[in-house]
Amino acid sequence: MTSVLYDVPGPRAIVRNRILAVITILLLLAVIGFIVYRMFVTGQFEARKWYVFTFSNVWMGILGALGKTLGAFALAAVLSLVLGFLLAIGRLSDHAWVRVPVGVVIELFRAVPVLVFMMLLYYGLPVLGVDMDPYWAVVIGLMVYNGSVLAEALRAGIESLPKGQKEAGYAIGLRKSGVMRLILLPQAVRAMLPVIVAQLVVTLKDTALGFIITYPELLYYAKLLSSQQGRPILQSAFVIGGIYIALCLILAGVAKWVEVRTRHSARVQGYTPETAGDPRLHDGSTVTEVIAMQRGIGKHDSNQI
Repeated sequence: MTSVLYDVPGPRAIVRNRILAVITILLLLAVIGFIVYRMFVTGQFEARKWYVFTFSNVWMGILGALGKTLGAFALAAVLSLVLGFLLAIGRLSDHAWVRVPVGVVIELFRAVPVLVFMMLLYYGLPVLGVDMDPYWAVVIGLMVYNGSVLAEALRAGIESLPKGQKEAGYAIGLRKSGVMRLILLPQAVRAMLPVIVAQLVVTLKDTALGFIITYPELLYYAKLLSSQQGRPILQSAFVIGGIYIALCLILAGVAKWVEVRTRHSARVQGYTPETAGDPRLHDGSTVTEVIAMQRGIGKHDSNQI
C-alpha cells in the first residue's frame, strides 16, 4: 500500500508510533490524575463548593445566559457566512477595482483581534456620539472577523477545484455568475465544510469575549457565580465549560449530518455511467449535468462561447 501524500510507515516506525502514543496517553492521564488529586486535597469536591448549583434560580440564570450566547452566535454565524461569501466572490473578481479593495478589507479584518473590534464598537463609538448595545458590538465584531476568515477559506476551496469545472460551465453557455453559483460554490462549500464548521466553533467560543463589554452571556454569568460565598471558581468553570463543550459537539454533529446529506446529493455528485440515465441530468441547474457535459465535450475556450 502506497500513498502520494506521505511514506507509509514500516514495521519499526509503527512500533515507535505506538510507543509514543502509549507514552502520550499515560502522560495525559497523569496530568488529569494530578489535577483531580489537588482538587480533592483542597476540598473542591466538598458540597459547600457546589451549593450555588442547588438553587433553581441559578440554573434559570444559566439558561438565560445560554440564550444570550446562542442569540449572539446565531446571528453572527449567519452574517459571517453571508459576508464570507460576498468577500470571497469579490476576491475572485476579474476587475482589479473590486479585487484589490476587497483583499485589503479581508487582510485588515483578519489582522485585528475580535476583542479590539468589540471594544472599538462599544467604547469607541460613544466618543463619536454613537451608542451601541453590547449585543450588536459582539455580533458585529464576530461577523467582521469570522467573515473575513471564511472568505479566505471559500476562496481557497474554489481555487482548488479543477479548471475543467469552470470551463464546462462556460461550454454549456453559463455566465460567470451562473458558473460560480451553480458549479463552483456548492463544491467549494462541501470541500471546505470542515474548515467552515471549525470557524463557526471559534465564533461560538468567541462570544465569551462579550463579558468584557458587559454582555450577559455564559462567561459573564460564570464570573458572577464565582464571586458568591465560598468562591466556587473551579466549579463554575467546569459547569460553564461543560456547556460550551456540549454546544461545540452539537454543532459538529449537525455539520456531520449536513456533510452526509450533501455527499449523496445529485447536485454535488460526479458523473458516473450508473447515473447517465437519471432525468435530473436534464436539469440545467444541477452540477451533475455540467460534469457530464464536461466529460462529453472536453475542454473548450470560454472566450469562443
